[in-house]
Amino acid sequence: MTFKNKLMTLLVGIYFGIVLVKSQVISWFNINDMFHFKDPYMYLVICSAIAVGMVSIFLIRRFEARTIEGEAIVIKQRPFHPGNVIGGTIFGMGWAITGACPGPIYAYIGAGNFLMIFTFMGAMTGMYLYAFFQSRLPHTEWVRLKPGSTGAS
Repeated sequence: MTFKNKLMTLLVGIYFGIVLVKSQVISWFNINDMFHFKDPYMYLVICSAIAVGMVSIFLIRRFEARTIEGEAIVIKQRPFHPGNVIGGTIFGMGWAITGACPGPIYAYIGAGNFLMIFTFMGAMTGMYLYAFFQSRLPHTEWVRLKPGSTGAS
């Protein structure tokens, strides 16, 4: 990846973080209201994100889009695995407790909420524990990563 591509990626990430903060999507109160079914705002944001994702995947496949480095983007079909339900439940509990899913943790820290560093450390600990125990967990073959692999296609 060239310096220009890295810089563009950083700028897009900063812009995305600003959008998350300004739209109040990272507000603990909005997230709490969502989990208590008091306010539909977060559900509407999530539904719009799903719609944008669906259209984006359709367009990527339809026009055979490429990365900024010219590589083909390949989106593979993944089979359902019951572990997704367990993992999603754990993810949802962490989201409800901390008020943050992985992406907005950076936005929280960037906005000056430095207590979220503890949430970040917890997320990193969970990631490393999963990597450590991965060979002992029930998976389908497509989940297993080769050493040094990022899992990106």
